[in-house]
Amino acid sequence: MLSRRVIPLLTLACAVCVATIYFPQAISPLIAADLRVTPSAAAQTATGAQLGYALGVFLLVPLGDRLRARPLIVVLMVLTAAAMLAAGLATSLPVLLIAGTLAGVFTVVPQVIIPMVAGLVPDNRRGAVVGTLLGGVLAGILLARTFGGTLGSWLGWRAPYLVAAAVILVLAAVLAVTVPRTEPSAQHNYPSLLAEALRLLRREPELRRSALYQVLLFGGFSAAWTCLALLISGPRYGLGAQTVGLIGLAGAVSVFVTPIAGRWIDRRGPEPVSTIAIVGVVASAGVLAFGLLGGIAGLVLLIAGLVLLDTAVQANQVANQSRIFALLPEARSRLNTAYMTCTFLGGTLGSWLGVQAYDLFGWGAVAALIALAALAALGRHLARRSTAAPGTPEPASSAPSAATPR
Repeated sequence: MLSRRVIPLLTLACAVCVATIYFPQAISPLIAADLRVTPSAAAQTATGAQLGYALGVFLLVPLGDRLRARPLIVVLMVLTAAAMLAAGLATSLPVLLIAGTLAGVFTVVPQVIIPMVAGLVPDNRRGAVVGTLLGGVLAGILLARTFGGTLGSWLGWRAPYLVAAAVILVLAAVLAVTVPRTEPSAQHNYPSLLAEALRLLRREPELRRSALYQVLLFGGFSAAWTCLALLISGPRYGLGAQTVGLIGLAGAVSVFVTPIAGRWIDRRGPEPVSTIAIVGVVASAGVLAFGLLGGIAGLVLLIAGLVLLDTAVQANQVANQSRIFALLPEARSRLNTAYMTCTFLGGTLGSWLGVQAYDLFGWGAVAALIALAALAALGRHLARRSTAAPGTPEPASSAPSAATPR
């Protein structure tokens, strides 16, 4: 069993590691000014980090079923720190993009930790504990922009990369002695692990459905946050990177929603949470469109829309992962690999499409993109509910433990 005292530390590790792919969203205007590139080109640092994360999830997370968790987590964190150091010392945008993408590849530690913990806690606590860890992920996502925007404004865009590298190294040393030892749950060779993730995606309809929901919702989420710095620093508002960071801090209130969503899932299953979350993203797109107003009113509505978007997307993430972890307890890392690879490919595509939409048509097109993606998810969700047999119970949100501590 997993000690309750270790969960806060693992939650912190999730927050710090995932932050590395999000703070570039806040400092892209600073990067553009220093490296003398266009703001849109600098914004691709966020897209590269998300693409790297998708690659890392596919290539590295399956090892969570094959290797012991503790050394895998520590090695990935050390490699992340090295890539962040290289990014902080980059003298050109191509070098920064390569280093940032490599950091994204290695900083998949949360996707190793979450399946590990899901196998070490009792069935009746799994939703709540996964919700707590995802709350840490959400905190990292949101506070990364505060950290990056504020520190970048004070000390330049390189400072967030260098400070993140130091913090990750310290955390790696702590986790090296606190993460519980686990036995691998699979003996597959590496190519078989990669192929199995694809087979699971083809074979498990609930996995495909969960992945589709998050591809669409997280794509909209990524579009909004990648383009936010362009909107805030543009002529409509004329504000700096630090403002993006402060907006991220306001959105951190949504951190408290994921544990609540987890407890609700433990009691009622993931489907009601998914319904509310998807509808919440549709509503957030309408609120975000009022960011076109400019001034104080526009800024307030922009913040409100982002808070609603963040809360809804992360609540749906808890529902999705509770749903997929119930499918095959012995293959949780491979299930998570298939799911999170799809999620971050969706995020990468969303970031890219968001920048293109913003360049061509402005912020209103970004809000429309979010609405269309969420409506597509809602249509699929309602179709699933209408075809389910009356009285059929929802899939269980938990399953027997797979990881065995030593």
